[in-house]
Amino acid sequence: MSPFPAGFALRLHPLFSQTTLIRHTTRELICFNRSRLSNMSPRTPRQDGTGSPAVLQRETFSKPVERVTDQLEIPSLDDRQYRVIRLPNKLEALLVHDPETDKASAALDVEVGNFSDDDTMPGMAHAVEHLLFMGTKKFPEENAYNVYLSSHSGSSNAYTASTSTNYYFDIAAKPSNGEEPSETNLSPLHGGLDRFAQFFIEPLFLPSTLERELRAVDSENKKNLQSDTWRIHQLEKSQSNPKHPYCHFSTGNFEVLKTVPESQGIDVRQKFIDFHEKHYSANRMKLCVLGREPLDLLEKWVAELFAGIPNKDLPQNRWEDDVPFSQEYLAMQVFAKPVMDSRELSLSFPFLDEEKLFESQPSRYISHLIGHEGPGSVMSYIKSKGWANSLSAGAYPVCPGTPSMFDCQVRLTKEGLKNYKEVVKVIFQYISLLRQTPPQSWIFEEQREMADVEFKYKQKTPASRFTSKISSVMQKPLPREWLLSGQSRLRKFEPSIIEKGISLLRPENMRMTIISRDFPGDWDKKEKWYGTEYKSEKIPDDFLAELSEALNAAPGQQLPALHLPHKNQFIPTKLEVEKKEVEKAAVAPHVIRNDQIVRTWWKKDDTFWVPKANFIVSMKNPIIFASARNTVKTKLFTDVVRDALEEYSYDAEVAGLQYNVTIDSRGLFVELSGYNDKLAVLLEQVLLTMRDLVVKDDRFEIIKERLTRAYKNCELQQPFTQIGDYVSWLTAEQDYVVEQFSAELGGITAEDVRSFHKDIMSQLHIEAYVHGNLYKEDALKLTDMIESILKPQPLPKEEWPILRSLDLPPGSNYFYQKTLKDPANVNHCLEYYLHIGDKGDRSIRAKTQLLDQMIHEPAFDQLRTKEQLGYIVFSGFRSTATTYGFRFIIQSERTSEYLESRIDSFLQSQATAIREMTDETFESHKRSVINKRLEKLKNLSQETGRHWAQISNEYYDFDVSKQDAAAVERLTKSEMVDFYTKFIDPTSPVRAKLAVQLIAQGSSSKSTDASGKQNEEPAETSPPVSNGTTPVLITNVRDYKAGLALTGGARPTHDLSEFEELDSKL
Repeated sequence: MSPFPAGFALRLHPLFSQTTLIRHTTRELICFNRSRLSNMSPRTPRQDGTGSPAVLQRETFSKPVERVTDQLEIPSLDDRQYRVIRLPNKLEALLVHDPETDKASAALDVEVGNFSDDDTMPGMAHAVEHLLFMGTKKFPEENAYNVYLSSHSGSSNAYTASTSTNYYFDIAAKPSNGEEPSETNLSPLHGGLDRFAQFFIEPLFLPSTLERELRAVDSENKKNLQSDTWRIHQLEKSQSNPKHPYCHFSTGNFEVLKTVPESQGIDVRQKFIDFHEKHYSANRMKLCVLGREPLDLLEKWVAELFAGIPNKDLPQNRWEDDVPFSQEYLAMQVFAKPVMDSRELSLSFPFLDEEKLFESQPSRYISHLIGHEGPGSVMSYIKSKGWANSLSAGAYPVCPGTPSMFDCQVRLTKEGLKNYKEVVKVIFQYISLLRQTPPQSWIFEEQREMADVEFKYKQKTPASRFTSKISSVMQKPLPREWLLSGQSRLRKFEPSIIEKGISLLRPENMRMTIISRDFPGDWDKKEKWYGTEYKSEKIPDDFLAELSEALNAAPGQQLPALHLPHKNQFIPTKLEVEKKEVEKAAVAPHVIRNDQIVRTWWKKDDTFWVPKANFIVSMKNPIIFASARNTVKTKLFTDVVRDALEEYSYDAEVAGLQYNVTIDSRGLFVELSGYNDKLAVLLEQVLLTMRDLVVKDDRFEIIKERLTRAYKNCELQQPFTQIGDYVSWLTAEQDYVVEQFSAELGGITAEDVRSFHKDIMSQLHIEAYVHGNLYKEDALKLTDMIESILKPQPLPKEEWPILRSLDLPPGSNYFYQKTLKDPANVNHCLEYYLHIGDKGDRSIRAKTQLLDQMIHEPAFDQLRTKEQLGYIVFSGFRSTATTYGFRFIIQSERTSEYLESRIDSFLQSQATAIREMTDETFESHKRSVINKRLEKLKNLSQETGRHWAQISNEYYDFDVSKQDAAAVERLTKSEMVDFYTKFIDPTSPVRAKLAVQLIAQGSSSKSTDASGKQNEEPAETSPPVSNGTTPVLITNVRDYKAGLALTGGARPTHDLSEFEELDSKL
């Protein structure tokens, strides 16, 4: 199950592709989590003193807008129009007219990031990013921007990277009257752009917000202190050349941004103003705007609203004089102790500067071979030796003017850690093979062909994800016609540059990092910012000599098992799509087979027209969840299956065809997705492996040890990622938490899994969904294949699992406490859950969703922005198998009791706010919810996910979004007041509440003073509120559950027969 609440995520910018190393997704990336909706009254277009709408006030330009190009290279199914323009102030913008979008968006990327921080005030760029949200001269209220967005179904976010800062928002694309936008019928996008542009024209840096936002930065940093991703990356940076800004501490904290500089007489607010003045210039900015408006109107708005950004004609930020790792920083080995129980080997090499090599992208060829997992690869060999669990390789850019870095990372087994030197030698033997084998044109052609196919059939992504990414891409020296395709497609095969890249992968040009909690044990240093224990030294001469020998091995002297990959048989060749005009896309899939063994759902894609398909299979078997032990045995079984398929499936993955075998809420879960051409070929091998699995003792022990560490590491994750599992456990009839799994795992043997394998597969009911570019007969063949290969006995319908939730009674007030396992973590976490009622009740759903819209922004503004309770502050509805509720999640250095009191106080204040809400504001909130519920799906996978959710939860409510919107439309303010008074108001005698408190072992400055005494929480600003019930501590979960009633199972909104199409016609 996901550790994140539904609909809740810290947004990480898609800076790196999936082919690059996972840990680089946060490389020099600081995410400011303003992913929230705000909910106040809608704003009309701003008027000047005469009452004329701002849109009619034209500025006089000394120069016309330059139209750079409108001929962008686009995917084949792209129905958008594009235009690149340059304003007189040299701001460049990509305008996107999307006639079908229901979300408009804009993003602006400023070419300045943490590499431009003052050495004495690390984190300045990040702090400025925070402060720009806090009011502008034209819109001085500190949350005016987010209030406006929220009233129009919008949200915003920003991130600071090493050399850029990226701001973005999305908002309803149509005006509130539902008509098409025009110059006289303004969409909310215009008002959003107006407020957004002022960030870069006249921000206020309000003194009243300064300390609060710097504390938000500090809280964000503390959130990351126990994250190995951040810790190891900062260790690498701290070991680099101090003359290059790669060494910077990028996040900042309260001490370096306020306490220390103020003690030195520095006016920190003025420093931030100076930073903005020095670095924020129109010629360094790239803007992307997407809306339903015609390009000419978007161009007019951008010219009017962004012309006021001053152009200081600043040069591009480039760092050409020094490099992060000059010779004295190379041939080094670093041993680092992680927080999590992990074992990793990382080899890092200064590489080519690929800034202008976008046509050939040589690192993609090299990383494809070194990171390959098929026969003949490094991974295949070191896995066969029992040394590794995974391997990844890829290059990442550092900054303009500085060469990239090439990384190779290996996740080691216990034996692999003992033999890490042998692993490194194998990698250099493979590099030797690459040096001796000229770059192969057929390998490049395979890559080029797949890149072309991926781009040609690229589907739309959410509007703000698109604008944010493209505004960042615009900073690169790509031809403007290639802004959409330049990073995707491969255009030139340049063997000499590939050879040059391979020549840089040498032992003396390498840094090696070994990450382990146990080895070598004699770490003698601590990194300054995160406290990571480490040891750093030159790689011993004798080991360097061994590596050089491996690299310089004569042809034929490398390990015989190492060779280049074979041609990829999974490259799709049949990419035809029969596109038929349909008057209206089908809302629901059909049931085309329904018998004792199999129920098959199918929908031929009638919306996206891509040569892809998604195939989902749920194999029901109640034995899997009969106990925590059985669940762990099943988990081990699925892990062994995937391990056995690793070599075979790698080619399919490279060719855009993915699979997974895991467990869902009712049994085994198999999923395949990608190009449909070879989907059946992969499915057959997956099924055969599941049926004929041989559980080898050596691989089993490696997989079991890996799972043991994974369970332990789950309990060391950030508290907010853990807490949802405990709430699910306490609201479900049958569920388990990680410590139950961990307790069972140690006693399970390979023989246990072998015998249980037969129990799992012998009796099943199979429910499958086939969706995409496959016909009815194709879908039936796929499910026939499942039956013919697995040959299970039918599971009687009476034995199919029923999912039910606990029904918290009116007036209940429970709380559960657990002490967190990480002794160094200083953050507590609270989930404050209010049970409301039946998930299938449309009125309850509508009211809860409208409640979310009404209080989401005020909750964030009060609890996060004003009270600074913590960096993680979330509110929203929570659905279980059969119930609906509302919850808050706060991760904070404050105690859970204090957090509860602040939520109570906030909820009491909102009771008044809802009662006094104007009709105009209430209708605006309704419109925002309706817009969100009716938002169009962007791609095939989103539609598959929506349909499968209804199939798996057995409600079959395929038009639930439309029905929810209609129910919201009917709501009255008095109904919402009554709803709030009964279910939400802390003084309600019938309110049902469950609080889960995760308690930190560590202490911080907010919980202890200098002498170590406990600090008191800030004085309450209002008396405590209560409904008079006494909170009941849950000490025995079984007894707690025994005292509660269960809801019924899911009650389908439609009879299954309504979806059946069981005849033979195709």
